[in-house]
Amino acid sequence: MQRIVVVGSQGSGKTRLSLALGRKLGLPVIHLDALYWRPGWKPSDTEDFRARVAEAVAGDGWIVDGSYSGLAMDLTVARADLFISIERSRWLCAWRVLWRSAFQRSGRRTDLPEGCPEEFDWSIVRQAWRWNIDRAPRIETERLQYGRLIPVVRLRTDREIAAFVESTTPAT
Repeated sequence: MQRIVVVGSQGSGKTRLSLALGRKLGLPVIHLDALYWRPGWKPSDTEDFRARVAEAVAGDGWIVDGSYSGLAMDLTVARADLFISIERSRWLCAWRVLWRSAFQRSGRRTDLPEGCPEEFDWSIVRQAWRWNIDRAPRIETERLQYGRLIPVVRLRTDREIAAFVESTTPAT
């Protein structure tokens, strides 16, 4: 496992898992949100974003936090050797998004770019709520298109996530 893509709803724990695996495996974590968003939550130009992603995944080892289906999965999944899907309940994900955006204002999140503070936004809560309807099917379609033969790990609970991180070992 040297090139890992971690996908899941907002609030599913993608970043936490990505960072834990990065520490354990000694791999850099690439936060796609940080590559996509410009200060003030302005979206990147598609060509610029894709160029930043291509540069970030050009190395031999990395963990990608996020999917950006339709924009970047051909660059990330095509080079990955493991695909991790965090599949949590919509209730949990929506609650976590609501909690962190409305109540946890201490410190800047490392997965967000400078100039993009966490803010409460009902559309993000709605996206988390509808993840399995709107986003998961598209991501699965692209995974099959670009990485049909890549092993897939599906994690649903904190216990499964902790056991997975515990069981991983750095490549020698």
